[in-house]
Amino acid sequence: MRQPTPDVVAHRGASAHHAEHTRGAYELALEQGADALECDIRVSRDGHLVCVHDRRIDRTSNARGVVSELTVAAMAEVDFTGWRHELPGSADELVRGPAGARERGVLTLDELLGMVRDHSRPVRLFVETKHPVRYGGLVEHKLVALLARYGMAGPADPESSPVLMMSFSQSAVRRFREAAPGVPTVQLFKRFRGSWRTGVLPPWADLAGPDIRLLREDPGFVERAAALGRDTYCWTVDEVADVELCRRAGVRFMATNAPASTRFHLAQSRPAQFGSVTTK
Repeated sequence: MRQPTPDVVAHRGASAHHAEHTRGAYELALEQGADALECDIRVSRDGHLVCVHDRRIDRTSNARGVVSELTVAAMAEVDFTGWRHELPGSADELVRGPAGARERGVLTLDELLGMVRDHSRPVRLFVETKHPVRYGGLVEHKLVALLARYGMAGPADPESSPVLMMSFSQSAVRRFREAAPGVPTVQLFKRFRGSWRTGVLPPWADLAGPDIRLLREDPGFVERAAALGRDTYCWTVDEVADVELCRRAGVRFMATNAPASTRFHLAQSRPAQFGSVTTK
């Protein structure tokens, strides 16, 4: 039976309120009851997986440079929060600031996996590998190795996997599937390719990952994909109308920058027979 509402995935953390890919953004997302977290990863010059969306750190920090040319030690001295100047959403946030103090340093995937593992309730993590990159397929190989170190590379079944891998690169998803066949994969896309509109995806992809703009044009895609055994992960859903669209269409996972308000809208529109929202 299809679940009544989508799982809420915090896109780069609660990034509508705190600077993306920071500890504070993910801690707030967990406080707000997100079912899952989402991050983008790249390889640093010294071979670490770091949570940065762009090729460069210019937009999201007070420094400049290409991620693949910077070491983690160098990025540890960089402020990744100061570029955001929004007012706090509550008096508590005003007093404590993001995560209790001003944050410095890049967030590594190792740290984020630790947050997921140690959290008081089960939380899943969607990891997007970015391409094209200087180190090519190294990012997927390092991801598999890190998941193995955490005991997450070989789940008993897809539904029990705490991690899902995703990418816009078909070769990246295929490469990861070959190395870690038990971990679910998401093929992200901004437009339909070939038979994808019918719900037929590449064999190495477990879930479809369309842009919300595609579902606005063709909400029936979700049902077609589900008929072929493929759930849908939709990004990035912040508008109330889009939240409702995803709920009605049967989207399984919904990435949002604002987990709290998205969960509120889902609770308001949830059919009465399903009762109240359950915090997972």
